[in-house]
Amino acid sequence: MATRIADNVSIDPRAEIDDDVEIGPFCIIGPKARIGRESKLEGNVTLMGDVTIGQRNHIYPGVVIGGEPQDISYRGSSTRVVIGDDNIIRECVTINRASEKEEGVTRLGNHNFLMGCSHVAHDCQLGDHIVIANGTLLGGHVHIHDHAWLSGVVGVHHFSTIGNYAFVAGMSAVRHDVPPYMLVEGYPAKPRCINTVGLKRNNFPEHVIQSLSEAHRLLYRAKVGLDNAWEILRNNGQLVPQVNHLLSFVQGQHEGMHGRGRERRRAA
Repeated sequence: MATRIADNVSIDPRAEIDDDVEIGPFCIIGPKARIGRESKLEGNVTLMGDVTIGQRNHIYPGVVIGGEPQDISYRGSSTRVVIGDDNIIRECVTINRASEKEEGVTRLGNHNFLMGCSHVAHDCQLGDHIVIANGTLLGGHVHIHDHAWLSGVVGVHHFSTIGNYAFVAGMSAVRHDVPPYMLVEGYPAKPRCINTVGLKRNNFPEHVIQSLSEAHRLLYRAKVGLDNAWEILRNNGQLVPQVNHLLSFVQGQHEGMHGRGRERRRAA
């Protein structure tokens, strides 16, 4: 399939557009944009600043990618947005390019689904196979690990980390890190149970699910403390790699500030 570009599109001649790309009407493509093979921009999509989009991405109307960070300390330096392959980005999503405070890159991995009117702020780092539902807003410097799922109208505090296979219920306020494999809900969001449905859908073995459930009970219901939980799970033969990962994440969270492990960098 040849590249198809609507007549009423504004494309800077310095932009790099690969083969088999489809660009619909009223799109605006800036000079530092790069669009990979078989990606489709439906219409009214704006790419601003230094934006790299990989292959087979489907971007819907009203999306703006690469706008300046909404950070009053930003002074106009050259920062980027990098998007991987096979992502679906629905109507009116905004993805801001990075500030100068970290690596200078806002990054979205592969096979992600961002639903309408969600927002990815400056310096966010998103992995693969993530779902973000309508109206959910990520503050700056948020990290989301693979296979996490955020329901609608969730607010995520800047510098928070959401672990892999976690589930955030709708209308929750995420002020602290969300441990992997947990289902969190509330204002502020707290771990309520493990994400059983998500784990089963991703073919986690039953003994792993049971071990994670026991880890949740010890940490958040019995509240025996991290060191005691580690010892009990080890003695019960339940310290499987997933449980070890969960406990290490919680340890890092405790070592941070305000329930956010990555706040250690700012404290330093």
